Amino acid sequence: MTEPILSVAQIVPFTEAEGPGVRFALWFQGCPLRCAGCCNPEMLPFSGGTPTPLRQVLDQLDEAVAQHGVEGITLLGGEPTAHAAGAAALAVATQQRGLSVMVFTGFLLEELRARHEPDLDTLLDHTDILVDGPYDRTQPDTRRRWIGSTNQRVHFLTSRYHFDERWDKPNTLEIRLSNGELTVNGFPGKSAVGLWKRPRVRREE
Repeated sequence: MTEPILSVAQIVPFTEAEGPGVRFALWFQGCPLRCAGCCNPEMLPFSGGTPTPLRQVLDQLDEAVAQHGVEGITLLGGEPTAHAAGAAALAVATQQRGLSVMVFTGFLLEELRARHEPDLDTLLDHTDILVDGPYDRTQPDTRRRWIGSTNQRVHFLTSRYHFDERWDKPNTLEIRLSNGELTVNGFPGKSAVGLWKRPRVRREE
């Protein structure tokens, strides 16, 4: 079997701004949707990104678990379900490690299940938390942490998670400077809506 190659826009190996606990976050490059006010417009084209073998991503995940106590992965984009084969393989390998999987999608769960696509079904079968629905900048969510707009739904597809006090906190941004690179990720409040869920990288000269 050929090893899946993931089209990676960005990886943040450990974060508390992309879901419950400390998580390994991966943004896919490429999305078929064109939501008004998309926070990651640079991730819409399917061209670009970094083709990355699954094994290389898993090595980074294992290192993040060992060094930072990561409890799961969060898949964003772009659109993870548009990369279902690679996303599914990553989700399966993640749960085999005893870790959790969270996925953000602009599609509705009912739409995804109606496709009856094997790779997509596998991804959903190995997802613990699914956040579905297109981001709507006119409906910012201020009550549920990690959620961008009030129209989006949270589906707990396994019994591993549920709504608890961790979800009822203000959204946060994380800023890092490492090896000359400045990265920003997370879910800002009203004062920084333009940065919502956008990882940014800038190299300091």
